[in-house]
Amino acid sequence: MQIGCGTLKAALLSGFLTLLLAGDVQGQNSPTAKMASESQTAGGQVFATRCASCHGTTANGGEFAPSIVDRVPLRTDDELARLLHDGLPSGMPAFPDIIGQERTSLIGFLRTLQPSHGAAMASASVRLQDGKMLQGIALNRSASDMQLLGNDHKLYLLRKTSSGQYRTVTSQSDWPSYNGQTVGSRYSELKQITNTNASQLQAKWIFTLRNTREVQSTPIVVDGVMYVTSANECYALDAGSGRQIWHYQRSRTPGITGVAAGGANRGAAVAGDKVFMVTDNAHLIALNRFTGALVWETEMVDWHNNYNATGAPLVVGKMVISGIAGGDEGARGFVAAYDQTSGKEAWRFWTVPKRGEPGSETWQGTGIDHPSGATWMTGTYDKDLNTLYWPVGNPGPDLIGDDRAGDNLYTDSIVALDPETGKLKWYFQFTPHDVHDFDAMAPPSLIDALWEGKPRKLMVQANRNGFFYVLDRTNGKFLLGRPYTSKLTWATGLTPEGRPIIAPGHEPTHEGALICPWLNGASNWYSASYNPLTALYYVQTNDKCGIYTRTDMQYQQGRGFMGGSFSSDPADPGRRVLRAFDIHTGKAVWELPQTGSGDTFGGVLSTAGNVVLYGADDDSFSAADARTGKSLWRFQTSQPPHASPMTYLFDNKQYVAVATGSDIIAFGLPN
Repeated sequence: MQIGCGTLKAALLSGFLTLLLAGDVQGQNSPTAKMASESQTAGGQVFATRCASCHGTTANGGEFAPSIVDRVPLRTDDELARLLHDGLPSGMPAFPDIIGQERTSLIGFLRTLQPSHGAAMASASVRLQDGKMLQGIALNRSASDMQLLGNDHKLYLLRKTSSGQYRTVTSQSDWPSYNGQTVGSRYSELKQITNTNASQLQAKWIFTLRNTREVQSTPIVVDGVMYVTSANECYALDAGSGRQIWHYQRSRTPGITGVAAGGANRGAAVAGDKVFMVTDNAHLIALNRFTGALVWETEMVDWHNNYNATGAPLVVGKMVISGIAGGDEGARGFVAAYDQTSGKEAWRFWTVPKRGEPGSETWQGTGIDHPSGATWMTGTYDKDLNTLYWPVGNPGPDLIGDDRAGDNLYTDSIVALDPETGKLKWYFQFTPHDVHDFDAMAPPSLIDALWEGKPRKLMVQANRNGFFYVLDRTNGKFLLGRPYTSKLTWATGLTPEGRPIIAPGHEPTHEGALICPWLNGASNWYSASYNPLTALYYVQTNDKCGIYTRTDMQYQQGRGFMGGSFSSDPADPGRRVLRAFDIHTGKAVWELPQTGSGDTFGGVLSTAGNVVLYGADDDSFSAADARTGKSLWRFQTSQPPHASPMTYLFDNKQYVAVATGSDIIAFGLPN
């Protein structure tokens, strides 16, 4: 039984679920009601002996665990059964011995629980400053604010006025997807925060994701609500106060391989009344964005074949589009589109052809059987061209190319797809026959600009391989390419068609070979930004070399398939530099070197206020002048950045938010 908004309201306000469990609303003395009552009594005994010592006698919270009365209605019976069996990574122990009728009785009893007086989730009547009354469920509240699920099934964010009444607040400018807009430029037209006042920025609120060591997601904001993800978890927050509205969580998958096993998840997408995210075991799920209730779930692929999922989905029209992870484990990559209403798959594009299909001739040997080509970052979309662009990962094994002679299409490429059918329109391969793990996940930006004096639709990317590229995004034609790092030895340049000219003696060896850039790349998956006002492209770059060590291996389920390992150059630690590029020349207009180890993953945001905000290598969140690169402000987080910032306007005030360590921090100007 799926608990929706209406059922949730009835359960908490009138106890209607309790009557449903009795089986006979009118005949309380019927045999069915008597059996249900006995079952509830048995379930109450289980709760008293197994749960009450932590959650309290009435489940409204105890010494060792929080209230669960506001969480039970948001989970199905199957989810509750799975939670009891597996426990939670946040500390709730597993109870695999509670099975059969005992488990059924316990779940039945949990359905009867009601909030105590003053509990966080309770019925509320609120008078607004205009005299109107709002009625519904108070999902959370403090002395100054409230988050209310109204009887009209709408979510209201409220602030108390000096007269004791409330006013509604919301966002006036949202950030609805991973990159804000579908063009991937991480640019905002907001300009309350400028290069003249950025030095006054201060932390406004902090929210900690307790189960996560390193948040990699970008928060998204829609209608005043912020959605933040980590592995198999999604939080809805009041974007003005950071107060939690709801929290969805499921247990992590035992035995999962790849980056997802470490807890990586890079965000969500919103459309209509749903929020979409992937789970570690490569499922795509849709949650009700007002309550966190699960609406539908689709298995994208069987995770046992070395798949996992970490990327933020992309909403295009009536579909939600997602890729998968597992490229370092040999999983064959794909991009797939799903119906937003039902979760039914609409189409699937495989990034590596099967034997005998067009493109398979670029795989000579057995490598095509476990080719990788994962799609773990979010794509971009051009509405005018109705074209979807998706980055493709490296071939496998990452550092060994012996059994896959040829270019290995479509790995290390951008593929341009028809979003209605998934058909390939064109592709551009940055690194044919890659043996350095130079995937194409560095985010591309879709830019409309003059090129050689004529308007042209461009795609710009600072690729992981160390070259800066400009393409015509209508057809994939190569327009410009040049090195953007001072440390590049694996290739000596690019041909007129944009193909790298390989330098001899720069492949991984059993003894270890010094190659530039290092395996993390001259840049990586964290965001870059194009600002149309300055006409500059901002990229966090790495001037760093590394030791590539080859290790021969065979593909195995449940094991890595990199074909080696790497480390930084012990003689030169390298450095991280924020660079602003002229897209017409590929040359840096200004540079801002940073202090640190040169291996952090903080992304970039630029705004119409002539500000560039970025996660710096000294574990600070920082701001620079977008035109000159002058350092304007820094806030010491003391946690290595591993995510990309965003901005939004809430209650007519501009905020900038970023994940750092296990925290989401929102910054703004003084009131």
